Parts: sequence; structure tokens; C-alpha cells
Amino acid sequence: MGGSIRVVNRVNNSLDDIETLDRLRGTFVSTRDVSRILAKRDPFVNEARGKMVLYIGNHRIKISGNSSFILIDEKVYQMPAYAIEAGDDIYLPAESFFDILKRTTMPGIKYDPRRMVLDIDIKSFTITGVNISQKANGTILRIQTRNNFPDGNISSFFHENGWFYITVAGGLVDTTEIRRSDTRGVIKSVAADQLGESAQLAFQIRTKVINHEIYQSKDPSEIVVSLRTPMDNSVARIKKVKDRWKLDTIVLDAGHGGKDPGTIGRRGTLEKDLALDIVKRVGLLLEKNTKLKVIYTREEDVFIPLWKRTKIANESNGKMFLSVHLNSNPNKTAYGFETYLLRPGKTEDAIEVASRENEAIKLEDRSKDRYKDLSGENLILATMAQSVYMKESEELAAMIQEEMAKKIKSKNRGVKQAGFHVLIGASMPNVLIEAGFLTNRNEEKNLRNPKYRQTIANSIYKAIVKFRYSREQYLAES
Repeated sequence: MGGSIRVVNRVNNSLDDIETLDRLRGTFVSTRDVSRILAKRDPFVNEARGKMVLYIGNHRIKISGNSSFILIDEKVYQMPAYAIEAGDDIYLPAESFFDILKRTTMPGIKYDPRRMVLDIDIKSFTITGVNISQKANGTILRIQTRNNFPDGNISSFFHENGWFYITVAGGLVDTTEIRRSDTRGVIKSVAADQLGESAQLAFQIRTKVINHEIYQSKDPSEIVVSLRTPMDNSVARIKKVKDRWKLDTIVLDAGHGGKDPGTIGRRGTLEKDLALDIVKRVGLLLEKNTKLKVIYTREEDVFIPLWKRTKIANESNGKMFLSVHLNSNPNKTAYGFETYLLRPGKTEDAIEVASRENEAIKLEDRSKDRYKDLSGENLILATMAQSVYMKESEELAAMIQEEMAKKIKSKNRGVKQAGFHVLIGASMPNVLIEAGFLTNRNEEKNLRNPKYRQTIANSIYKAIVKFRYSREQYLAES
């Protein structure tokens, strides 16, 4: 059943309507109508892949049917419900989509879900960017503004969580542009949010700051912040540590896909779908909270040969490779989570898991020449070639198990070793995670729950951050 949302444009005093689909999960709006009204043009459409691209101002918005993720200028945002494909259009959950637009690209829109009205009043961002420069004794932040603010409207504080916050009452911040800022000096990462009538900028601090000063410049119009650091925490030392171990790119691999469904649960749950969902949740956390570049071996339900997955990792200069799967066992009572390293399997269970995951080879075209006997000397040679990363892989696997054990109410089956083709050739720390058993009735039920999968993703994310921090600390002290 469909309806419409009334659009009130206060710039030219015009009225229009956006077509909707009404579902139990709420109201969904037509992407084509949104593009026609807000972008004044038709969206770019890729019917074969079920995708649309909107161009609003200087922003590019990518939308996929049957996905809860949208990309705005290559930054990922997640909606609480999946977009719905209908005919030659894609319908988006109205309330969450308009909220994301308001925070990122169009601060002048306001959606009233009760009255089904979208109000447009074009406003300009008053805080448009940040330039960061490093000096011998500190770092300078130049926050670009379109106008000056009363001194009482600007406040700042250091939080014990390691972030420095600046709040500008009456400011309207271009959050997308701020998050693009290049970091240097004591600034590790930058974030921004619009909090009602106030703009908040957040800067993650790399080292101790002795004191800071804030003043406004009129020409050019900007807020200038000086962060002073101890001389012994020199820029040269920070750069040296960063250059020695710059864990800047992580490759996330969702197991199976396309014609390879992986394990199928009793209720028809497909391993390939859950693996992709968990991987995207991990990726979203990394992209939102860190400066790590995230590479996906697949972002859709497509078949990717095992050999190509590590090829993608190596060619993208990945510094960490995680492959996510769901487990199965003839013993339907088996349950729990486990993490694997690339080595010949030492137990019957490990060998059985590796054999099952390697079954995907049979679905590949001309696969015979690419793979040889998994249990012979070829696997030994492959593991020897990756031995330089074995210690790091073991540490990463242990951290994943530790973090998952804290929050996931299931059995911690520990770190294991087996010969997975998907890990062979990854020139970086690499692990394979079996997040649970789809062959166990209760665990399948849990895994079908988005909140449970989010808990798994949170645990993997925390382990990645912990691993990255431990490596940086080790090198900083050496």
C-alpha cells in the first residue's frame, strides 16, 4: 500500500509529493522522487546491480536495494531497515534516511513523520572544514567558518577518553567535509556531529597536551586552536613509530557468496548472508571510529574464488586479513565460536572444518591448476612463507576469542589451526573466524538476531583496535 509525503519548499514557496510505500516497519520513500525534488535531476541507475546514485550539491549518495547501508562520499551510513526494490525504483526508510541527509548534506531539511511532511529551507554550513598543521612544540587547528561567532558560543574541553571537544553554539557543521580532514601532529582522528543548534567537533589526541588556546580570526574567517605538547614527544619520534608499523588497511572477507551458499541452517539460514552482514557491521564500526581503510573482498552476494580473496588483500596493501564464516557439524549439539590460523590441522574437528570451507574450490572455473594437495608439502611451504606473520596472527586470534568471550553467551572453543586455502598467500596477519554453528538449533536462532550479530561485530572490532594498539605500543617502546 502506498501514499505520499508532502514536500514544502520554503525557498520558492512550492509544494510537491514524494511517493511512499507503507510497511509494518514504517514509511519508505521513492529514491527517484527524492532525486527529482532535492537534486533536480534523475538518479544514475544500474538496474543489473540494483543500485542508484544521487547527486545532491557536491555530494554523491550511493543506494543499494535490499541493503541497509548507504554511502555518502564513500563514507558508510547504516539505516535500521533495508531499502526495498520495487519496479525500477528503490524505496528508503524515510525517517532514518532524511535524518542522515540532514546531518551530512542538507542541514535545511526537516521531516515530520507524524504529519508526513518534509520541510525544505536551504541553509549554508557555517563550519566548513579543518586544516591541521604540526609544529615543533605542538599542533595548530584552523577551523574554517563562514562567519564569526560570539566568544561565549565557543567552548572546549579534554575528555578522559582521549578526545578533545570543541562546541560552537549556533554553528552548522559540514560533518562529511570535517571527517575528510587530513590528520597530523597530535591529532589521530577527527569527527563531527550536529547536536541540535550546536556543532561539535571532536579530535582524538595521540599524545599529552600541556595547554591550549582558542581565538577567532576575521580574515580569513576561522577558529584557530593551538595545542601545545612536551618537546620530548617530538614529531620526528611520532613519525618514526608510524612509519615502522602503519597498520592502516584492513581486509574483511565475508565467506562464500553467490553460487556458494556455505552452511545452511535448519531454518534455511544461509552462511553467506550472515557472514556478509557481520563483515559489514565490523567495517562500519572501523570506518566510523578509526582512520583504518577498509577493503571488502565482496560487498554483495557474489561468488569470489578463494585465491582471488588473498590477491585482493595483497594488491590493496592490506595489513590485516580477517575471513568470517559460520560453522557446521554433524553433531547438532556442537556450538560456540572459534578462530583459526593457517597451519595443517592438528585435530579431526579442525581438519573437517578446513575441508568444508575449502569445498568452494569445486565451484571455481579451471581450479585444478591453482590448487594442489592441501595436506602435502605445498601447505607446509605456504605456512613457512607466512611464518613471519604467525606470531601476529596468533595474537590477533587470541584477542578475538577474548573479546567475543566477554559478550557472547556461547562456548569459547579457542584458537585452532587448520589449512584454509582462503588464508594461503595473505602477506599479513590473517585469521579465519567461525562465529557460531548454524547446525545447532539454538545458535542458529541467535545468529538470525541482528542484535546478536552486532555483538559479534563489536567484539571483532574491539579485538582489531586492541591488536593495532598493542603493535603500536610495542614499536613505540623499542
